[in-house]
Amino acid sequence: MWQQYIYKSPAGTRPYFVYTPNTYQIGTAVPLVVMLHGCTQNPNDFATGTRMNDLAEEFNFIVAYPQQTKTSNQYTCWNWYDIAHQSRASGEPAIIAGITQTIANTPEQWTIDPRRIYIAGLSAGAAMSIILGATYPDIFAAIGVHSGLAYRATTNQAAGMQGTRKGGPDPVQQGQLAYEAMGSHARIVPIIVFHGTLDYVNAPVNGNRVVQQWLTTNSLASHGLYTADFNNPSTISTGQVPRGHTYTTHTWQDTAGNEVLAYWKVHNMGHAWSGGDHIGSYTDPLGPDASRAFYTFFMNHPMPAPATPTTGRSLGTLWRNFRQRLIELFPPNDP
Repeated sequence: MWQQYIYKSPAGTRPYFVYTPNTYQIGTAVPLVVMLHGCTQNPNDFATGTRMNDLAEEFNFIVAYPQQTKTSNQYTCWNWYDIAHQSRASGEPAIIAGITQTIANTPEQWTIDPRRIYIAGLSAGAAMSIILGATYPDIFAAIGVHSGLAYRATTNQAAGMQGTRKGGPDPVQQGQLAYEAMGSHARIVPIIVFHGTLDYVNAPVNGNRVVQQWLTTNSLASHGLYTADFNNPSTISTGQVPRGHTYTTHTWQDTAGNEVLAYWKVHNMGHAWSGGDHIGSYTDPLGPDASRAFYTFFMNHPMPAPATPTTGRSLGTLWRNFRQRLIELFPPNDP
């Protein structure tokens, strides 16, 4: 059920792997979760560490793992820090979106629910998942970010290291840029964020910046109908893994009480997938289960159904009918 494919397009070529659970039956619409590995990782390592395939077996959904190649990045990092890979319809965002659409549009192998397509990643993969959330909000219903960075935290490799250590630019400014990247597809994008308080690769401040950026982006996308204050979350809760790490979860809700953003701070955890399998790289089994938290969050956030006119007729049609009725009631004088 673990299959490798090659995606080719004008934007580039990448391998990708798809995990199909044993319980899956073609014709039954199921969710699709796209997982982006971190630097020095590969899909097999990432699948092992996150145990996302185990959840796919438990809940019956498809998991896709695009693979970065050493020819595109010597450390197999997704090139999130390069301005050439931060926009729609070009570079790696276009490749990953293309892989996603290829899977969704292959009904002879999978039947994907178009309202339940999600993307998540770790580190460089998390930074790229944010870029996909901003550039393709029409494809991905929600995004998961583990130990990542805000949208366009940097636009070149030299500045990338500074961003990982000190955080990117003003998150309000980056939130505006992410909103602009959405273009005509702008909407509120639900997001779940995990970050360790002792992250030595992407400093913990980056977790804060990711949340602040998306609070701004979503407020702009809602045209001010959704507003949230980073310093005043809707809920704050705490927990502890038995014989493991403590953690704090902040959430921000909309006016109807729907959770839009969740932020899990895992105390005393470094740069690692929380609750992952120790066999995989960059994992910490002592943290809360990030994969399960991501999946639960995703299932609570399908893509909004497209709006339909209440009368079933466009304004143009209504105006034409009204104009015709006026002509009938008040015919123009003959010349």
